[in-house]
Amino acid sequence: MTMALVADIGGTNTRVALAKGRALQADSIQRFRNADFEGLEPILHTYLGAQQPGPLSGVCVAIAGPVSDGRGSLTNLNWTIAPEPLSALAGGAPALVVNDLQAQGFALDHLSDSALQALIPGQVSTAATRLVIGVGTGFNIAPVFRSGDTLIVAPAEAGHQTLPVQDSTELALVRALAADTGFAAVEEALSGRGLGNVYRFVAGQNGQNRPADGKELTRLLADGEDAIAKEAMAMFAQLLGRVAGDLALCFLPKGGIYFCGGMSRIVAPYLDQGGFADAFRAKGRFAEFMQDFPVFLIDDDYAALTGCAECLLQHR
Repeated sequence: MTMALVADIGGTNTRVALAKGRALQADSIQRFRNADFEGLEPILHTYLGAQQPGPLSGVCVAIAGPVSDGRGSLTNLNWTIAPEPLSALAGGAPALVVNDLQAQGFALDHLSDSALQALIPGQVSTAATRLVIGVGTGFNIAPVFRSGDTLIVAPAEAGHQTLPVQDSTELALVRALAADTGFAAVEEALSGRGLGNVYRFVAGQNGQNRPADGKELTRLLADGEDAIAKEAMAMFAQLLGRVAGDLALCFLPKGGIYFCGGMSRIVAPYLDQGGFADAFRAKGRFAEFMQDFPVFLIDDDYAALTGCAECLLQHR
C-alpha cells in the first residue's frame, strides 16, 4: 500500500507524517518550526527529501484557519495553502486542505480510550452528533455528523462570535476586550492569549497591574497560593462552560463534546474547581436536559494527523 502525506499546521509549528490507510507511521512523524520556513511547501520538500517515501496516494493538510473552496489561510500566520501545489508535490495525487478542527473530528472514531479524559462523565450515544471544541492559539469548533458509514465534519469559525456575558463583571470584561481589540470575540477570552486577557482584567478589578501573561497565570495556579490567579481561572472556566453549553444546545451532541488544543490541556485540571460544569449546565429550564451531554478532553498530540488520513479515505 502506498503512503499518504498528512500535515497539521498550527500558528507556531507544523507536524508532518506518513500514513498507511489511517494508521500513522510512528517513526515518520516530524515537527518543524514555522518561523524557519517561508511557507508549507519548503517544509514538505524538506520532509520528503529526508523520508523518501516513494509515490504518494494523497495529501491532506489541516490548517488553523478558515478554508473556502478547497484553499485556506492561517489565522495567526501569513500563509495561504492551496491544493494544487500539494498535488504537484505528490506527483498528481489527490490533495485536500481542511480546517484543523475538522481533522480532529475525522479522528474521533480512532482515538484510544487512554486518549480521552472525562471532564463531565455521561452516556455516549454512538450514532449521535458529536462536537469538537478547540482551545489553543484561538478557539473554534467542528460538529461531527454520521450518515451511514460516512462522517460529515462541518467547518466553522466560532471563535469570532461575540462573547456571551451573564453579569456586570463579565460585561466589564467584554467592554475591556472591545476597547483593546475592537471586538469582544469568544477567542479574545477563551484561548491562550484570552487566558492572559482574563488574568489582566481580573488583576485590574483587584487594583493590580499585571501583564496579560497566561503562562504566568498557570505557574501561579500550580503554586496554589495566588488569589487573583484563582479568580481569573474561575472566570475563564465559567465562560468556557457557558459557551460550551450554548454550543451543546445548538448541535445536541449526545455523542459527546470533545475538547482539544494546548490550552484545553493546560486548564483542564482547574475546570472542575473553577465551576465549569455548573456553568455548562446553567440553562434555566433546560438545566436537567444538559445532563445528556458528556464532555471529554482529547489527549493525543497527533489526532489531527490521524484525522487527515481518515479524511483522505472518506474522500476516495
